[in-house]
Amino acid sequence: MQFMLLFSRQGKLRLQKWYVPLSDKERKKISRDLVQTILARKPKMCSFLEWRDLKIVYKRYASLYFCCAVEDQDNELITLEIIHRYVELLDKYFGSVCELDIIFNFEKAYFILDEFLLGGEAQETSKKNVLKAIEQADLLFNNYLNNSLFIGIAAKHFVKSSNGCSANFA
Repeated sequence: MQFMLLFSRQGKLRLQKWYVPLSDKERKKISRDLVQTILARKPKMCSFLEWRDLKIVYKRYASLYFCCAVEDQDNELITLEIIHRYVELLDKYFGSVCELDIIFNFEKAYFILDEFLLGGEAQETSKKNVLKAIEQADLLFNNYLNNSLFIGIAAKHFVKSSNGCSANFA
């Protein structure tokens, strides 16, 4: 896979992941051209199209389009399944994902994608394993936040109650 784009019915880009090196100018042009091309297609048309030297595979879920570009020799149905699996992962994590979940939790959407795909290839096909890794990362992050909060409170208490040599944590 060369890249994945998520965009709204209004053409607003919500997430983009590039697996090939391109300049920002090239990325913007590709994104703009593809969004216009896909939005202009009728709903009953095939979800695969040949574009430049790539195959474009896309699927609309509610108000979001999920679009992937793959090499000519790649299997379109597997790519469609990858899109579907990503949507399932988002659904499991967010509980019926919607566009607002992607907008306000974009870092989590990227993290889920990175747990699932590596270098444009599926690194883990088990939903359970991907969700477990995400759950563990969330737990680790929450522990970090809780420890940081405790250290901050303890440091404030130390500064207030200390004469410079010791602290009372009672």
